[in-house]
Amino acid sequence: MFAPLTLLLSLLALASAQSWTTLPGSLYCSSEAWGSCASADWPQSNVGSPLEPQAPDAELQAMIAEVDPKRVQDIITTLTNFGTRHTLSNQTDPVRGIGAARDWIMKEMQSFAQASNGNMEVKLNSYIQSVTDTILFPVNISNVVATLKGSSDSNRTYVVTGHYDSRRIDILDYINEAPGSDDDASGVAVVMEMARICATKRPAATMIFAAVAGEEQDLYGSNHLAQTLKNASVNVEGNWNNDIVGTGSSEPFFPVNNYTIRLFGASYAYPASTTLNSTQLASELQEIGIIGGENDSPARNLGRFIAEIAAGASEDVNMQVALIYRPDRYLRGGDHESFLAQGFPAVRFTEATEDFTHQHQDPRVQNGTVYGDLLEFVDFEYTARVAKVNLASMWSAANAPAMPVNVSISTLIGFPAASESTPLYELSNDSQFNWNTDNDPLVASYELLWRPAGALQWTHTLNVGNVGTVTVNLSKDDVQFGIRAVGKNGMKSPAVFPLPDGEV
Repeated sequence: MFAPLTLLLSLLALASAQSWTTLPGSLYCSSEAWGSCASADWPQSNVGSPLEPQAPDAELQAMIAEVDPKRVQDIITTLTNFGTRHTLSNQTDPVRGIGAARDWIMKEMQSFAQASNGNMEVKLNSYIQSVTDTILFPVNISNVVATLKGSSDSNRTYVVTGHYDSRRIDILDYINEAPGSDDDASGVAVVMEMARICATKRPAATMIFAAVAGEEQDLYGSNHLAQTLKNASVNVEGNWNNDIVGTGSSEPFFPVNNYTIRLFGASYAYPASTTLNSTQLASELQEIGIIGGENDSPARNLGRFIAEIAAGASEDVNMQVALIYRPDRYLRGGDHESFLAQGFPAVRFTEATEDFTHQHQDPRVQNGTVYGDLLEFVDFEYTARVAKVNLASMWSAANAPAMPVNVSISTLIGFPAASESTPLYELSNDSQFNWNTDNDPLVASYELLWRPAGALQWTHTLNVGNVGTVTVNLSKDDVQFGIRAVGKNGMKSPAVFPLPDGEV
């Protein structure tokens, strides 16, 4: 008679042990693997609502539809046909070498500017690079830069880049063929197609479309451009760098699908500004580490913004953005790092799977394998989709308000008492945020964003109105926060991570 009772108690204990996993706030769900449970709802909160990615308006949808794979193909083909675009190659030959490529890009950009009613200006951003380990003799480095001036906030600037130089295995070989169809004629095609489409428009902020040189030798062109902008006190709120964006299905490797572009975003630990000395940088990184903000750098929040825009425009861009928590591919680099070094938010787009038989290779057939960065290995439709993602996100940023400044989180509210006279309202688990409103004429309101600390993307949003402060019943211990501006046109800025008050 005792066996059934024992069994019943065991079953009750088992049921009790299992039932808590279905309670609100559970990190578990029966239908998915642990660690990828989309329905997990920790921490429990009624603050805000699930974030819906911002969708493109009719004007942006029409612009995205203008991206032409045939024009992308023509650009990549023309650049490939210059034979080599090595930084040290001929600069006076009209049909071969980096000089011919530079002149052709310049001519094309100038033709786009003719339709801009004087709003787009095309210039060379040049200097003479002296001899280094990768520069055999003094050489002219020229960036082709098309600037579309903003209509209402012209100093706020967004920059898209791709490099037009190419290389072989031997980085000093500037004579032989270096087609560079994927690396990086594809990125230049993205830049040029965006410039053509935007030339007839008037964004609120300034947009720069730059084909840079000297990347393969050591980021020389982009470094000069970023320094030029920094020296001119230009407020660069983002760099979209496109490098190796020519195919999504490199054989013999097969990614999830042909509709994925990787987006690399640096953490706070990346040396983000040359204006900080080593002591200041170490102190800043220690503070970021203490508050758990290493994944909320300006670069990663720019990446989250781009991924959200692509999600909201998924039916128009036909592409998904895979945000990766690294400044670049493992132990590698690119032109966005020149912008990071000047303290500007910057990210890098690169195809989902690289094929190293077609990158930095001497064109040849060896043991039955075709080597070389050749035109035949570029998918022009894929590159056009990458251009659509760039266009949708950069145009959205340039027509949204500027990012909020001096965003802080209170170090009084939501902390233990400092004394017996500490007000009761400070002893809650609330979090209070403050920021400058600056009477921006583009702003309609501001949003508080939040996500669980381990989540890649923002999950919740709360519109707080056109104010400079908000207090919410949500513990700063458990989630990551951001503040962003919402425009009167509905477009939203990238989010800004709040620092402890007194630290901004």
